[in-house]
Amino acid sequence: MGDFNLALIIVAIVVCIIVFIFNVYLLVNYQHPDDKNQAYFPKFVVVLGLSVALISILMLPADVANRQACRRAIYNGACNLTLPMKDLWIAVYIIDALLVFFVIPFAMFYYEGDQDKTIGQRMKSSLLWVITTAIVCGLLLGILYGLVGKVDFTVMHLSSTTTNFPSSWDFSSNQPCIGSGVHQCSAYLASPSSEKTWTMRTTFPEYVVALATIVGSVLFSIFGGVGIACLPLGLIFSFIRRPKAVITRSQYIKEATELGKKAKELKKAADALHQEERSGSKGRKWRKNVKAVEKELLQLEEDVNLLEEMYPQGEKAETAWALTVLGYLAKLVLGILGWGATLMNSFLFNVALILLCSISVIQFCATAFGYYAQATAAQEIFGHTLQSLRGIKYLYKYNVFQIAFIVLAGLTFVYYAAFGWRRKKPSGRFQLSS
Repeated sequence: MGDFNLALIIVAIVVCIIVFIFNVYLLVNYQHPDDKNQAYFPKFVVVLGLSVALISILMLPADVANRQACRRAIYNGACNLTLPMKDLWIAVYIIDALLVFFVIPFAMFYYEGDQDKTIGQRMKSSLLWVITTAIVCGLLLGILYGLVGKVDFTVMHLSSTTTNFPSSWDFSSNQPCIGSGVHQCSAYLASPSSEKTWTMRTTFPEYVVALATIVGSVLFSIFGGVGIACLPLGLIFSFIRRPKAVITRSQYIKEATELGKKAKELKKAADALHQEERSGSKGRKWRKNVKAVEKELLQLEEDVNLLEEMYPQGEKAETAWALTVLGYLAKLVLGILGWGATLMNSFLFNVALILLCSISVIQFCATAFGYYAQATAAQEIFGHTLQSLRGIKYLYKYNVFQIAFIVLAGLTFVYYAAFGWRRKKPSGRFQLSS
């Protein structure tokens, strides 16, 4: 038994190290080139957030394995030597909530702050936002916990008398209890009036996890339902729209030249927007034009990738100039629009979404695979407690989030199948200020 626990601990440590290394590779591979060798704090937050999300998902099989550790023990108290999974679950999800609501917003505010300010000024501004968020969240959690932070368990009140140990037992359906008199000791035969409501206050960490699960379940229903339909259809349509012909070198140079002209036009538009930003005229029209330039730039990058696929000969010495010019102009446009901070903040925002949804994924798995997760700490937290919590138990009693997941998946499948095959091109028109 002790050897089994030791092996489980070793496996958990090795898996955590592998997860951390994988997330470092993921960040290095997908980060923007302008973010190399800088923005170390946001990068650390991204790696930590992704690691916590993955580890929380992998904790469910660890919880099941930990449950099996004392299954065949031959002495009392063997289960006391297993891992404290309930405490580990609470710790992981408290870290999850702190990252989502405090650390990641601080990193986003700090990284997106005015680059002309000093480090101290940017930290002060970010801390003000985070402290304000902490006060609002603290008041909200405290009020809700004080008012409705209780669980209502439906139990059946059964009772029976006691008697001396007899030499024989005589029970029947008419007399299931010991002794004479009217008693309700059989759950099968007990009347509905025997049901009682047992109310107790849940712990504050469990209540925080429960509320975070609600937010995560809403996001999981939306993004999961839409994504599970879009992913296979998107791959199918990408295969259908793949380049089916290979162009010549002269055609490649012609197309690359056209894309270069388009990149120069985008640079002029971005320069004009940057001048407007410096002059302080950042109105509704300016924001609309920024979105238009961003949309055109994304389309330009897609066209460059398609052009590379249609000319795979690899004559880099003769054609690298076109890609170099396009890459240089695209980098200028990204720098002018300030996309370095935007892309890192997008990374941080997506990590926050993943962290929130990871909680609901565990709840979904613990419910959907109830036999697999039975008698685990996860089922205790996400099953009995969450489904009996006052105010939100009906969301899980009637499977509201699961139904929303299926409905959104079906609607997305129908819409994507009907209109997703169409490839829309941006208009390419900019309403620049004079």
